[in-house]
Amino acid sequence: MADWKDRVVGERMSIDDEFGEQVEASSFSRQQWGLIMTATEFHIEQPEDAESARLVADTGKLPQVMSEIDNVEKQMASMGAGGAGSTSSGEGFLGGIKRALGFGGRDERYEEAEELVQEYADQLQERLKENERWQEVCRVAANTEE
Repeated sequence: MADWKDRVVGERMSIDDEFGEQVEASSFSRQQWGLIMTATEFHIEQPEDAESARLVADTGKLPQVMSEIDNVEKQMASMGAGGAGSTSSGEGFLGGIKRALGFGGRDERYEEAEELVQEYADQLQERLKENERWQEVCRVAANTEE
């Protein structure tokens, strides 16, 4: 039986395109966002009741990629592309110095990543509801989850 995630590929592609603005407004580059999404799994809580069901982002693997996210930023800065992604949040050069000194660093970025991913999940759930697909997705999830 197909997983519910296979049934939302079209909506995810649509949200991916639209979500670019939120990524640009964050402290993450598109490359970093790709790593964040790779480390994120989505689950539906209470799929047996579509009215109270909620799409949630499981970021439990995110700590494993945070060092790679930092490496991407360092590579971009060394190539002279430090402005891409890092300055769009207003953080820029001074933010990089603060992080290097241990102020406003990894914990804040981790929290920002978690919030951003959940915002993505909320938008995806809303899109599924708008397209009248949420109940179907919940039904499939209820039948496939343990």
